[in-house]
Amino acid sequence: MAAFRFGFGRLNFHLLKRRSFLLLKLIAFVCSVLLFCEFLIYYLVILRCNWPEVKTPAHGGEQETPEPVLKAMFLADTHLLGEVRGHWLDKLRREWQMERAFQTALWLLQPEVVFILGDIFDEGKWSSPQAWADDVKRFQKMFRHPGHVQLKVVVGNHDIGFHYQMNRYRIKRFEKVFNPERLFSWKGINFVMVNSVALEGDGCNICSEAEAELMDISHKLNCSREEQRPGQCGEGQPLPASAPVLLQHFPLYRRSDANCSGEDAAPPEEKGIPFKERYDVLSREASQKLLWWLRPRLILSGHTHSGCEVLHGAGVPELSVPSFSWRNRNNPSFIMGSMTPTEYALAKCYLPLEDTVLTTYCAAAGFLVVLMLVHLGLVASPVLFGYKLLRKFKTV
Repeated sequence: MAAFRFGFGRLNFHLLKRRSFLLLKLIAFVCSVLLFCEFLIYYLVILRCNWPEVKTPAHGGEQETPEPVLKAMFLADTHLLGEVRGHWLDKLRREWQMERAFQTALWLLQPEVVFILGDIFDEGKWSSPQAWADDVKRFQKMFRHPGHVQLKVVVGNHDIGFHYQMNRYRIKRFEKVFNPERLFSWKGINFVMVNSVALEGDGCNICSEAEAELMDISHKLNCSREEQRPGQCGEGQPLPASAPVLLQHFPLYRRSDANCSGEDAAPPEEKGIPFKERYDVLSREASQKLLWWLRPRLILSGHTHSGCEVLHGAGVPELSVPSFSWRNRNNPSFIMGSMTPTEYALAKCYLPLEDTVLTTYCAAAGFLVVLMLVHLGLVASPVLFGYKLLRKFKTV
């Protein structure tokens, strides 16, 4: 009897040990999948991105140092969901993706300045004061950055509403959080950040003030390019004598995305759809004014959620920056720019595909189901099945 109890106890011990070992393997497997899909995949993908090389001619003689290079990141259309349309699972999934992508890019690439080209929030055009404060708090957590990295934000239509929705309250609310600076210069490079929602051209007070501000910036930029006596360009430090980089949310006018190409261009069924002025793109008139007034050497915009490169006027390139969020596209990305006062080079850095992460999770779940069925004896072990099949083949 004692021997029977001892044998039964040993059997229970071995059974418990076997189950505990299986549980540990399952936990280790699940943790490994989570670690890969939620952390490591961002490092593996973004690690392939490199800053493009830019020509850096010396300022003067051969012994002088080359022009300093500014490393700038450009991203767009994060669309942080609000309390009205924001499902908790959508928020959790897509906002975690953007946070991990942004923080990984900061750590690996170490940009000096980051520009976000509008539509930071999805519901800024109608959110209540409390909802706005909650959305801002989430944004500041997700896009936190060290003090030596500057973050510059351009306003979009989802932040303050389209022309018929925007008002001074929403604009002031946005500018209270994000510096309303329209002209930003660093390392001899001028950046002009435009409120493209206010370029309606109908003479409204906000629109008139925005145009007057742009004309003043135009005067300063044009003055800096010409030989002027001290004080003739106004008060303050003179601007660098460099053609500006224009940053805005709405693209300049183009008929459609029909001529856009690349893996992040609009889907084929959407490419031929004509763009509506003042809704999808700026009007022809507003686009021409910006080109005349500012004479930019490069334009970057958002809004369309897809990538595109077009030439305006006398060959001024414009890049539409795709959305940074999985909510808007399966293959989000951002632009890396190496810039000097006279030259620039751009490269696109793609983020992990949402399909890749979902496929990995589905494959892992399927593997776990098979493993549990094998353990319960409901399905033969694939290894044992393969061994028997091999023996049968050899026998034949």
